[in-house]
Amino acid sequence: MVVFVRTIILYIFVVFVMRVMGKRQIGELQPFELVIAIMLSELAAVPMQDTGIPLRNGLIPIFTLMLLEITISIISLKFEGIRKIVCGKPSILIKNGKVLEDEMRKQRFNINDLMEELRISGYFNISDIEYAILETNGKLSIIPKIKQSPVTKEDMNINKAELKLPISIILDGVLNMKNLYASGYNIDWLNKKLKENKIDKIEDVFIAIFDTKGELFIQRRKKNEE
Repeated sequence: MVVFVRTIILYIFVVFVMRVMGKRQIGELQPFELVIAIMLSELAAVPMQDTGIPLRNGLIPIFTLMLLEITISIISLKFEGIRKIVCGKPSILIKNGKVLEDEMRKQRFNINDLMEELRISGYFNISDIEYAILETNGKLSIIPKIKQSPVTKEDMNINKAELKLPISIILDGVLNMKNLYASGYNIDWLNKKLKENKIDKIEDVFIAIFDTKGELFIQRRKKNEE
């Protein structure tokens, strides 16, 4: 009976912790999130099996891991440098229809895995791919060449340029000056664009990113909206 009650308590507590940590699925977890999820299951299992261990010895470490995960997530949102250390950064495996061998070796991603991911996404020729990006959660994002993209009503009788790789300029109020200059623009141009969108300062921007069409998408922080 004691084991039964302890199991119910631990189950409810772990479910609560996972809900607080977010709604990501296992395949979408960042490395540090996956490690914490595994540790949570181990910490919960020990007090369930051994009634000689006080229940608090399982609850306290689980609660500590929850606080650790929330803290790391908040810090990662605010500081891009920390985000790169904790989560890593996306890697380009295919560029302009050519496989980048050095990056493939660096990521320990073999050609068979790459072809399998392409087939799953409905592409069979590497030459049809403009970019293939290995995301930090291990998933492969594919940007096909424009001639291989699905046809929409907007595409009918319209000639389009090749898609570009999206470039983030502002994330959560933090400006990436390197990406801004790499896009061919400067801070004066950016400030002008912000003014056109009735935004006074960079800190008020939640996200500003050049999309695959080379157009700037800007979204204001929710807390600053009227």
